[in-house]
Amino acid sequence: MDLLRIFIKAKPNSSENKVDPPSPGGLGEAKKNYYTVSVKDPPVGGRANRAIVRELSEYFHTPNVRIVSGHISRQKIVEVDL
Repeated sequence: MDLLRIFIKAKPNSSENKVDPPSPGGLGEAKKNYYTVSVKDPPVGGRANRAIVRELSEYFHTPNVRIVSGHISRQKIVEVDL
C-alpha cells in the first residue's frame, strides 16, 4: 500500500459535506497536498473529526484514513493508505 500524507483545512458547521482538492497551478510545491474539507458536523466531542475522516474515506475510496496531527485545530495532517 502507498501512504499519502495530506494537509487539511477543516471547515466544521458548513452547509454541506465536501472535499476540495488542491488547486493546480501557481500555488507552488507546498500547496500540492493541501485540501479543504467542509463538514456539517460541529467541532464538539470529535464529531467534526469523524465526519472529516468519513468524507476523506469516500473521496479516496479507502477506509484507511486517520488524523495524525491537529485533532483540536482546523489545520490537520492526515494519512491515507491507498
